Amino acid sequence: MTIIDSMLSFNEKFVEGKEYEPLQTSKFPDKKIVILTCMDTRLIELLPRALNLKNGDAKIVKNAGAIVTDPYDSIMRSIIVALYALKADEVAVIGHYGCGMTGLTSDDIFSQAEARGADTARLQEAAYAGVDLDKWMRGFNDVEENVKNSADIIRNHPLLPEGTPVHGLAISPDTGGLTVIEKAAASQ
Repeated sequence: MTIIDSMLSFNEKFVEGKEYEPLQTSKFPDKKIVILTCMDTRLIELLPRALNLKNGDAKIVKNAGAIVTDPYDSIMRSIIVALYALKADEVAVIGHYGCGMTGLTSDDIFSQAEARGADTARLQEAAYAGVDLDKWMRGFNDVEENVKNSADIIRNHPLLPEGTPVHGLAISPDTGGLTVIEKAAASQ
């Protein structure tokens, strides 16, 4: 049995037992916040509990490293949609210490991809199309600087509603303790 098979089997029982009922909520975040954070497995339950979030409280957008790489990437699109279409009023970028993106280079990933059989020669197609592959796959050296950079890209986006607070924090994946890197003024 594959992992997905076991998940599908569990899901059947979950739906039949109506275990979803206590989790039902609307598509609008009750606490009116959109959070960009990392996809790290240690944060799946820790982050919401450390922030006192329950199902329906926040829009949580995840990627590797909580990185906004470009003001017009899919992460920024999700934040803009959350602010306009889903009624969020605040943004928080929450990175974490010990992130797998710390020190990661594109060469690290590309060599591992090649070792697992990926046709990395096809990456030239992306390079010819103008994609900076090194920038696209590169990590960062310091989580706090990364959070500041991502928050700055969000804060300066032309579609960000005027006065939207954008905060930057880092969480300990061991304790859930938060470090405030940038806290927007209440009336921003």
